Amino acid sequence: MENPTRTRCSVIIVGAGISGIAAAKLLSENGVENVVLLEAADRIGGRIRKEEFGGATVETGAGWIAGVGGKEMNPVWEMARRSNLRTCFSDYTNARYNIYDSTGKIFPSGIAAETYNKAVQSAIEKLRNEECNIIADQTPSGPKSPIELAIDFILHDFEMAEVEPIPTYVDFGEMEFLVADERGYEHLLYEMAETFLFTSDGKILDSRLKLNKVVRELQHSRNGVTVKTEDGCIYEANYVILSVSIGVLQSQLISFSPPLPRWKTEAISNVNIMVYTKVFLKFPHAFWPCGPDKEFFIYAHERRGYYTFWQHMENAYPGSNILVVTLTNEESKRIEAQSDEETMREAMEVLRNMFGQDIPNAIDILVPRWWNNPFQRGSYSDYSIRVDRQLVNNIKEPIGRIFFTGEHTSEKFNGYVHGGYLSGIDTSKALLEEMRAEKERESENQYFLLDAVFDIPRQLFFHTREMGFPEAIS
Repeated sequence: MENPTRTRCSVIIVGAGISGIAAAKLLSENGVENVVLLEAADRIGGRIRKEEFGGATVETGAGWIAGVGGKEMNPVWEMARRSNLRTCFSDYTNARYNIYDSTGKIFPSGIAAETYNKAVQSAIEKLRNEECNIIADQTPSGPKSPIELAIDFILHDFEMAEVEPIPTYVDFGEMEFLVADERGYEHLLYEMAETFLFTSDGKILDSRLKLNKVVRELQHSRNGVTVKTEDGCIYEANYVILSVSIGVLQSQLISFSPPLPRWKTEAISNVNIMVYTKVFLKFPHAFWPCGPDKEFFIYAHERRGYYTFWQHMENAYPGSNILVVTLTNEESKRIEAQSDEETMREAMEVLRNMFGQDIPNAIDILVPRWWNNPFQRGSYSDYSIRVDRQLVNNIKEPIGRIFFTGEHTSEKFNGYVHGGYLSGIDTSKALLEEMRAEKERESENQYFLLDAVFDIPRQLFFHTREMGFPEAIS
């Protein structure tokens, strides 16, 4: 058997999503050029992914830039503006006034508003009780009717900012913009990568980015790290940054030798994962109400989250005749396990309940599968509104020479693209500090060794080190 290929570098970054790319960029800007990025997929981007569907470029993963219009600019929005990325303003609040029952009637706005306000107050009261450790009445009082279930779904899965201030909207603004650019949301990552990786004709050709490299084993010690990939390659470095999702960490795709300490594995296992699935349906023509105030509409079903949240793509792509229905968590896992034909049948049944039996059949469907993707295992981390600071600290705390990054390591912005971006920067800053500290420790050790033999003045030794002439005192 041939010896496996070995590659030596300074830093290995596992995962080329936005946090991994941001981390590598900052390291490069600070003179750490010998970085290797190992990406399991055949592309960069991670959970930012575009696909061509029905004549349009759709975002199957992250689709919005959330947090725009405030005093402080969201860094992802800033990148989008510089790139002239095409976006469309989205107003989720209209959705609560476009709620259909199973007979195709829209609930009167007064009833919808009253039900929504009651749901908001109930959620606020529950949160306050949890803060005060008050045990609420055990009598079941949760949502029961289809409209209550529908509003509970959109409130807790989409609009929690109305219950409790969320840092993204407090810091950056309350507006959200849908990315609708043929270059895709991922274009922002390629622009970042181009600043430190060699590219040609829009393609990254730099040997430091290695695609289709599935990391399966990570050995670590006081002296460095060794990473082994599924294809038998071995990479050695001083440090490693793990920019993989919390779902991948939970799945144990990567084994650690020695194993991670118990406090770290317990923290990883205690993070909830949100599965968020946008199902795209293409039709021969539009049969639904269009317009900015009709972009989102709701189906009130007796089962919570059953094809509840709909969006038409006419604002983003006029004439595209595409509808999107968003499912989450258990419903997402359920449809991932069934055929696309069955999902289309279920979706069409719901649409016919809303718009009548004469509407045309969908001519195409796209069902992303984030939960069953072994390199993602979900869409994003789902911390409670009151984030457990110790839990987040334990998640991002380095283990020796292993550093952790990604949206799940961001206390303020977990679950968001800018959370992934900012965490990558924060992790690289922490690593750079550690690298400087290690260099100082090495200098101290070298001084003590030389001083024991040559009796060298301390000031002279470190002055010559700073001047770049270590041979002067050796």
